[in-house]
Amino acid sequence: MNSVYGPVPSWRLGRSLGVDPICGKKVCNFDCIYCQLGRTSRKAERRKFVEADKVREDIERIIDKVSADVITLSGTGEPTLAENLNEIIDVIREMTDLPIAILTNSSLLHKNEIVNELKRLDHVIAKLDVPNQNLLEKINRPVEEIEFDLILRGLRKFRSVFDGKFSLQIMFVKENERYAKEIASLARELDPDEVQINTPLRPCPVEPLSENEIKKISKNFEGMNFISVYESERPRVKPMNKIEVLRRRP
Repeated sequence: MNSVYGPVPSWRLGRSLGVDPICGKKVCNFDCIYCQLGRTSRKAERRKFVEADKVREDIERIIDKVSADVITLSGTGEPTLAENLNEIIDVIREMTDLPIAILTNSSLLHKNEIVNELKRLDHVIAKLDVPNQNLLEKINRPVEEIEFDLILRGLRKFRSVFDGKFSLQIMFVKENERYAKEIASLARELDPDEVQINTPLRPCPVEPLSENEIKKISKNFEGMNFISVYESERPRVKPMNKIEVLRRRP
């Protein structure tokens, strides 16, 4: 399995070349009800999943053959669970001048080592789907030691020290639709550079909200810089290997 996939047409990032620090079966400390990769069968602590040299080889094989706007750390699980994330970032920096982004579920942002690693990136896209612990357990279904207050504390901490672009990604489904005002209030407090309002349009066990429902939700974020999955354009791209993309985006 290659650790590099795409480019994929991202409504948030443009032409995104993915680097997967997990690179295998799904490994996450969340089991979100809307996850396109299905149920989480392996919830893990931080460890090494793929060698940095493997990432180097995979990037070297593809980097001169593709046109991309950004390198995105994402794929088959929560990328901050990779304990060699710093090494992987070093490899990417060595091989390309493209900006580096990450999609994270925010669960480990309270840890100093994670903060120091992600501070090196150009764009951090952090999840905030819920305003309280009950909804966290209902929608994101984290491992036992992850609590909402700890996630919020981590988001506040990271926002205060990060100099790059900081975005909040919010996945709206029926279960949190009526909490949009509360989530928007937390977003205003965190003052992100961008709010990304999403609903699961790819195949998954949960039905997406309609375009009208998302427009209604978006009104709670007026005055903030927000983008919506229904209104953002996706660039035309041709992935180098469709199978590798489908492993991450079925």
